[in-house]
Amino acid sequence: MSALITEKTILITGGAGFIGSHLAQRLLADGNRVIVVDNLVTGSFKNIEHLEANDNFLFIEHNVSEYFSVAEKLDWVMHLASPASPVDFEKLAIPILKVGSLGTHNALGLAKEKNAKFFLASTSEVYGDPLVHPQPESYFGNVNPIGPRGVYDESKRFAESITMAYHHKHGIDTRIVRIFNTYGPRMRVDDGRVVCSLLCQALNNQDLTICGDGSQTRSFQYIDDLIEGFIRLMSANYNAPVNIGNPNEFTICQLAQKIIDITGAKSQLKFIEMQQDDPKRRKPDISLAKELLSWEPQVQLEDGLKRSLEYFSNFVA
Repeated sequence: MSALITEKTILITGGAGFIGSHLAQRLLADGNRVIVVDNLVTGSFKNIEHLEANDNFLFIEHNVSEYFSVAEKLDWVMHLASPASPVDFEKLAIPILKVGSLGTHNALGLAKEKNAKFFLASTSEVYGDPLVHPQPESYFGNVNPIGPRGVYDESKRFAESITMAYHHKHGIDTRIVRIFNTYGPRMRVDDGRVVCSLLCQALNNQDLTICGDGSQTRSFQYIDDLIEGFIRLMSANYNAPVNIGNPNEFTICQLAQKIIDITGAKSQLKFIEMQQDDPKRRKPDISLAKELLSWEPQVQLEDGLKRSLEYFSNFVA
């Protein structure tokens, strides 16, 4: 890994979440000042409490869907705030839409006020249930705007749109990353995303719950690879979206078997009804990231799952 961003003051919205906390840790380790803004609705102070001893770290508890500012000069505003788990889509539907629209607007306004660069954490969900495979950045997607996943998909699509509008209208120097399925330590145990759910079930010797027949595919990326992609994108001169994900594609049944093998669980597979609009295939085209950032994932699925075991073992019943 290479430390490409140093001695900057960087504000991260959603910095107490799974991805945000890893990003804050990396940026601090590289010699930056980091300000985390989070309302702790889905993030947790436990994810960042080990950073509090660092004089270059500041935590502000605030909902970024409401106006906010800071006194300090900022070099970057990195907007990661948003509930992102399937279990949140119904329970937090309106807050998700607000943070994708109002929250992004507020974060962009802060970047404009501070003459700072702006980084948007978007998602592969902008592609919906894709009709193009693998998914390149040029693909416009296949999204149901009124389905149960629409609140998240459309909030991120709007966030990308307003980010590019601020780039074109106000000259904001933007970066947009489209994140593909990412896993690792600090995920919520009740996250609802498949790696977390299956790992916790296996560690408790419960049946592994599979939506549909398990033939749907995902491309799983370990958190360290994602953060390295973030750092490299920050240093690139490119304003439009970039896919950051692992192109190695697995069915959900293949993932479940790997988890059983790694944990030694006696679990069986339990098949349940497929969720509405759940993508049948998901695989990033990372040609742009390879060319632009000289980036590609380094951690294979089996290794990443083994690295995650210690953290999730803390939650064995």
